[in-house]
Amino acid sequence: MEATIIRNELGQFAMAPEKIRAINLENMLAQFTGTNEYHRFSILSSLVLTDGVKCLCEQASSYWLMDVIASYQSKCNKDEMLKDFQLWTLKVNGSQGVVTCERDTNDVAIRQVIPYTDFPLKEIKLYCENGVICLPSER
Repeated sequence: MEATIIRNELGQFAMAPEKIRAINLENMLAQFTGTNEYHRFSILSSLVLTDGVKCLCEQASSYWLMDVIASYQSKCNKDEMLKDFQLWTLKVNGSQGVVTCERDTNDVAIRQVIPYTDFPLKEIKLYCENGVICLPSER
């Protein structure tokens, strides 16, 4: 991740707070391999989250991303290639984002533009497998 260097109030060079937040989040998420518990995030959805995804949602205030994934499950369940496994990606450019769901590499089934987001990472990939949303490292 490219660091943005700024001058703080003392005139010292420092990394921008949003870059520190992103780096800390990436380091935190890298520690998750497997999960100890499954967490239901909404009474309106049967999807569950792993420990790593729950941490992502709490640290990046991104339960909205789980809502996006959940909102497309009826469509995904009608697609033979998406019923059991989905690759979800959020790519952020400035304050806008694009969420995609792929059947396979470069086979985009769903694409939704997010007009505004303060999500701290430039990109996050999540798997949804048999109703469980997980980080790639937790699969």
